[in-house]
Amino acid sequence: MFGLGAIGFSAPWVLLALASLPAIWWLVRLTPPAPRETRFPALRLLLDIAQRQETPERTPWWLILLRLVLAGLVIVGLAGPVLNPVTAGGTAGPLLIVIDDGWAAAAHWRDRMEALAPRIAAAEAADRPIRLLTTAAGAAAPAAPALLTRAQVRGEIAALQPKPWAADRRAAIAALDALPADAVSETLWLADGVDDGAAADFAARLTAFGPVIRLDLPAGTAALALGAPRIEGDGLTVDLARAVADGPRRATILARNEAGQILGRESVDFGPEEPGRSAVIDLPAELRNKVTRVDIAEEASAAATHLLDGRWRRRLVGIAFEGGDEALKPLVSEAFYLERALSPFADIRRAPLADLLKAPPSVIILTDVGQVPAATRPALETYIEKGGVLLRFAGPRFAASADDLLPVRIRQGDRALGGSLSWTEPAPIAPFPPDSPFAGLVPGPDVRVRRQVLAEPSLDLDRKTWARLADGTPLITGARRGSGLIVLIHTSANSDWSDLALSGLFVDLLRRITGLADGEATLAESERSLPPFASLDGFGRLGGPMPGAGAIAADAFAATVPGPRTPPGYYGDAVARRALNLQVELEALAPLPAMAGVTVALPETAPARPFGPWLLVAALLLIAADLLIALRLSGRLVPTALGALALAVGMQMPQPARAIEAADAAGTIRLGFVITGDGTVDDLSEAGLRSLSAALAQRTSVEPGEPVAINLEADDLAFYPLIYWPMAEGYDPGPVAMERVDHYLKSGGVVLFDTRDITQGAGDIPGLGASAGELLLRRTLARLDVPALVPVPADHVLTKSFYLLQSFPGRYEGGTLWVEANASPENDGVSGYVVGSNDWAAAWALDAQGRPLAALEPDSPRQREMALRFGINLVLYALTGNYKADQVHVPALLERLGQ
Repeated sequence: MFGLGAIGFSAPWVLLALASLPAIWWLVRLTPPAPRETRFPALRLLLDIAQRQETPERTPWWLILLRLVLAGLVIVGLAGPVLNPVTAGGTAGPLLIVIDDGWAAAAHWRDRMEALAPRIAAAEAADRPIRLLTTAAGAAAPAAPALLTRAQVRGEIAALQPKPWAADRRAAIAALDALPADAVSETLWLADGVDDGAAADFAARLTAFGPVIRLDLPAGTAALALGAPRIEGDGLTVDLARAVADGPRRATILARNEAGQILGRESVDFGPEEPGRSAVIDLPAELRNKVTRVDIAEEASAAATHLLDGRWRRRLVGIAFEGGDEALKPLVSEAFYLERALSPFADIRRAPLADLLKAPPSVIILTDVGQVPAATRPALETYIEKGGVLLRFAGPRFAASADDLLPVRIRQGDRALGGSLSWTEPAPIAPFPPDSPFAGLVPGPDVRVRRQVLAEPSLDLDRKTWARLADGTPLITGARRGSGLIVLIHTSANSDWSDLALSGLFVDLLRRITGLADGEATLAESERSLPPFASLDGFGRLGGPMPGAGAIAADAFAATVPGPRTPPGYYGDAVARRALNLQVELEALAPLPAMAGVTVALPETAPARPFGPWLLVAALLLIAADLLIALRLSGRLVPTALGALALAVGMQMPQPARAIEAADAAGTIRLGFVITGDGTVDDLSEAGLRSLSAALAQRTSVEPGEPVAINLEADDLAFYPLIYWPMAEGYDPGPVAMERVDHYLKSGGVVLFDTRDITQGAGDIPGLGASAGELLLRRTLARLDVPALVPVPADHVLTKSFYLLQSFPGRYEGGTLWVEANASPENDGVSGYVVGSNDWAAAWALDAQGRPLAALEPDSPRQREMALRFGINLVLYALTGNYKADQVHVPALLERLGQ
């Protein structure tokens, strides 16, 4: 690109036309304006007319200057001027673009792409061949980067997204080794700032080709990573660290539940040279057990997000305590042993059984209780039926008179193993069977059972037996009752009957049993394979399973490292799932080292801005002014005609959509869209609704008028059956506007909330994403009285109000469309809230010639048609209500049609 200081030209050869300006000046100077006509009155007045020259011999100098400026603007505008151009570099050979696209690049991904764009444009302007290499390898080994066309370069970079695993520069070195020495003359490396241990070797391999420019972001953008949360006291403690101590910085740690609601937050401030900090979020046990995700609000990356599963929760365990011997001998009581064994992983309550059932914990433990009190038994049975876990231990009282609230029938009395009057010896515990919840645990040889209660033989005893003694008699039995579980340990909870309570195995057994609470089936080390259930993307957003993700064996889960085939996320199923997180070693986070032969550059503070089109617009305005001046000098244009021309031009200019009056609204159906203040978003919304209105008029009996731009603060919303609300950065309606929207929704109106960002991870599991659109949506809906939302059911009216649909694509495919779970009958069962992320207005939008204004991803005419059909279904759903869901009269109608 040819440049003159801060201005460059993409087509500098056009500037040669400036040499023709003297010739243009000479021609314009010799060409006088057309003579002015004067209409003479009668001949008798000729004597009164002054004899003077009215027509100039040459063109006035100011008009010549105007036309020379006009010609200069056209020439310079066609030369492609660019303010603050980015040069293509000192060489002219192939350019290798290396992009770090691992987790460390995700938080400021848009800034990285914006920093890269002008340099790619400069290389294209210099007609340099380009190769592209990414360092976060996929499932296949990276191949040698091939030469790409301009369209391929732009397409691949536009489709590029950060990966939820670390960059692998050693694999990238292997790909570079396959290139010949002259394949690259210069390298542009968009680095993520984190050393993976191979950065120095990678830089050395790049410099072997030629000069290397490493493009870094400014200070304050170093990647942040989150450590695994841990419970300390009553708080949730989280460690976080950054790769580069690049000045003071603030980070906010958020604890969220399954629905994405924030249960707790804590802010930490990094000192200028501080690499890491810890944050403590104070949460009561009940809220702490509902946390499923901890993340850094300012850092959207997989390493700044930590998912939690059932293994992590500290469940509330209640130990029924009625006083008696336990109060007299607390250090040898069953409750003492249980508290010591449960305290590392559970919160414990000791209270009478009746009090525990008032606020039921996850697990209730009864120690040596033969007969459950009749007054509390119904409540205890209800607790179990609804999903509670009852854990019972044997003992002298239990052996004397056990009730039937047990997993198996029990013989009266106990069995003694060993002693002076017995021929038997204390029995060890047999290995746990593979289908037992305790599979993978190893009973120690020093654990011996001296007394136990025996189970009555039955056909299903083997199925209910989870652990046995070496002689085959049951030691632990369990059975489902309703949604809950009853577990019996056939020995005591203290050291009176066995050594179990003195061993570490006792802790592991209790951990497994409490893990069965709340529907979290234990996934112990076994041969079970865990399929991918939900995956994190590079931005830390949770969605459906990532393509190419495979199952993980349960016994290998702890050692699994996230990668292309095992991305971070949840594995298992909706009932029992495990979380695989990107565990970054915080102490090992290190910045990129100094590299010989590598030039470090920062993004341009003043971005490149082409202004050729503005010069051409100015030239068009000068042409119009020149035409008016020429007409005026020739006498063909008078002030009255000039005013009429201006009025005509003003009438022809397109008028923006505006709010309508009540009289206009009474007879015309109009669709509305929220004015966000973002010109691009508002223009697409208007064009999309205009195209949708035209399709409605063409295909249905609905004949809408022009769409209307709505100011939520001032306009009456009752006129519009459907309002399209795109989420746009910077738009924050006030409380008055939100009150009007809430009233509109409760009065039967329908609002389509569109986050427009499904390509950035807004996904299938609501509220767990952290995209800009989702954050804006969450902030907006938080100020409305939002009912429960569910994905559109397969038989919902939206799927059949005009067209039969099973999906609702827009500019993007996939995603989930959400509606009210139980729409109010007062509004004919119509959901006022329709929430999605597919950017529907962009898919509907057409220009005056019927050409699409936005490309689809993937670009498919069928997808645009299906998006339009969804819009038609939505409008008819808003207009006609839930009538197609009424199937009461279908049999009678079919019978009449048959006759």
